[in-house]
Amino acid sequence: MPEKIHAQVLEALGRKEGPARIIVLFESAPLSFSLAKRELPGLRLHHHLSLINGVAGEITEEALEELAIHPLVARIYPDREVRALLDVASPTIGAERAWGEGLTGRGVGVAVIDTGVYLHPDLYTPFNRIVAFHDLVRGSSLPYDDNGHGTHVAGIVLGNGTRSRRKYKGVAPEANLVAVKALDGNGSGRDSQIITGIQWCMENKSKYNIRVLNLSLGSTAIGPAKDDPLCLAVEKAWDAGIVVCAAAGNEGPGAGTIDSPGIDPRIITVGAMDDKGTADRADDGIADFSSRGPTVEGETKPDLLAPGKGITSLRAPRGTIDRAGGEGRIGQWYMSLSGTSMATPFCAGTVALMAQKNPRLTPDQVKSILQEAAEDRGYEVNAQGKGYIDAYKALARVAKGRW
Repeated sequence: MPEKIHAQVLEALGRKEGPARIIVLFESAPLSFSLAKRELPGLRLHHHLSLINGVAGEITEEALEELAIHPLVARIYPDREVRALLDVASPTIGAERAWGEGLTGRGVGVAVIDTGVYLHPDLYTPFNRIVAFHDLVRGSSLPYDDNGHGTHVAGIVLGNGTRSRRKYKGVAPEANLVAVKALDGNGSGRDSQIITGIQWCMENKSKYNIRVLNLSLGSTAIGPAKDDPLCLAVEKAWDAGIVVCAAAGNEGPGAGTIDSPGIDPRIITVGAMDDKGTADRADDGIADFSSRGPTVEGETKPDLLAPGKGITSLRAPRGTIDRAGGEGRIGQWYMSLSGTSMATPFCAGTVALMAQKNPRLTPDQVKSILQEAAEDRGYEVNAQGKGYIDAYKALARVAKGRW
């Protein structure tokens, strides 16, 4: 029985603080939600995680032993807390040159699973590019962001600079936004909510032409990727043709600090550079807070670096971050924040440009092209991966069919 239960589940129950939040993965036979309710009476169910053949809920210490010996139960994992990874740049990565060639992400859907999105003029003027909003926190049908993190991230991907006379533009300023709110006003959520959000994006992939998924969030890695429910979910999205870009984490500069799902070897994990507020790449350096590899399985991570220090993007008025002041108030419509959360959407926006250039690219091809085009900055491989992202060089490779 103990081998089925992750140690952190036992630790949580051992603190005698009430039921533990868990994710249950089943053996090969999938269970419907209604059948799971009947088969697992000691588990108070919250989410049906069909994407990874599991469910999420709460369990008491008394009911755990019975659950663990159930023949359909393969693994019991903690439903970890997930947090938004918060601790000039578009020209720095070469996006401005791509715009000059008509590559703006037009028609490409970018899914951002985060704290939601504010109806910012840079997203709905001259026409609304928030094509979908799915709320897993309150069930609202109208877009909102009570934190501000998701709005800031979305702006880096695809803000068009309407309120700044085009000064603060995202990487793919004509791409479409699919906003999934899975984190609350404090920037927190659970693995199960993120997995449910990924599941929804896969179900709606064709409807909104979702080609890339941005995850500027993470939770502490507590085991290998092959056993991690969040990693299992992002791999399903990858296999379905959605490029997944995830934040490395903000626990650097120590080794072995990559967050989940960034530990997954297949997806694109993004660390942060400090662009020093200039468009010249020569003075850029890796940000101290950017998490480093290797992963617990010895995989090299991150895969790439992108600007993540002092990034100016969209502000959500009255959001939690806004009330706290951010890193520097830029004005009514913009603010500056730092973190690998900010680096990740530079990669997602670049992927949107690549998908516009060649819609047939697979996630594996996209990752390979980005890594081949990256600039080696001479850092240790588990600090920089293949190096500093270069959108223009990546797009040149796409144009030449070099993958």
